[in-house]
Amino acid sequence: MKVLTAKQAWDVLANEADSILVDVRTPVEWAEIGLPDSSALPRPVVCLTWQPGLEQMFLEGLLNAVPDQNSRVLFLCRSGMRSHNAALLAEHAGYADVSNIVDGFEDKHGPGTGWRAGGLPFVHMPLSGS
Repeated sequence: MKVLTAKQAWDVLANEADSILVDVRTPVEWAEIGLPDSSALPRPVVCLTWQPGLEQMFLEGLLNAVPDQNSRVLFLCRSGMRSHNAALLAEHAGYADVSNIVDGFEDKHGPGTGWRAGGLPFVHMPLSGS
């Protein structure tokens, strides 16, 4: 597993057409905090919640969303912990090129500044019925 900061991940996503961003946070986090804006990228963000104890369900969702296990898959959560676990699972399941975005979407204490604080594009995704 590779480790990237949010800014490094953006560069990969913008320049490598086979790269895919998987945001493993919850729908509430996407709605209240924001979602990476992929409108300038070759592929949309895959939103797939990571929950401990539901690893098999997560892996099934990942295989459906990213069937090519040779794609470069970058995992994002709030601070880099859930995405680390998701990346490990993907790697053990046969994905050849996985990365954890170590500073996450909003971590201001890690090696980077996080997606949002780093000034990378994001949007709010309202919950259904909101």
